[in-house]
Amino acid sequence: MGAVRGCDIPEDLLYNIENNVWVRKESDGTATVGLTSYACSLAGQIVSYTPKKAGKTVKQDKSCATVESGKWVGPAKTPVTGEVVETNPAVAAKPGLINEDPYGEGWLVKIKPEDWDGESGDLKTGADALAAFEAKMEADGFGGC
Repeated sequence: MGAVRGCDIPEDLLYNIENNVWVRKESDGTATVGLTSYACSLAGQIVSYTPKKAGKTVKQDKSCATVESGKWVGPAKTPVTGEVVETNPAVAAKPGLINEDPYGEGWLVKIKPEDWDGESGDLKTGADALAAFEAKMEADGFGGC
């Protein structure tokens, strides 16, 4: 597990740094998408989660879910294009799971990617992701998680 300024950044995931989201390709070919701990820290305690419905196609860098905290409402943007195949009932029941376990139980949606090989190439992982998040946090004037 990597960390940048106190924010956990698992080095085995792929990240869209600009949108503060992660994605993990699963063995069944689907891709699980979630918010980073950095995004959770910026947003504060998440109080609402409204995912796109299963069967809906979401385009890369477009919303796969809307999340709301006491100080922010906004889209969670998917790092790859695909069809939503599953939403997270545990997060629907308890949106704070996104804050508590952003890389585990707090995932947002599972999608069936249309072009994983073509779109995942621009995502960062490992040391590249850690360096990119450090640069982003520095540019944003972020003190830490």
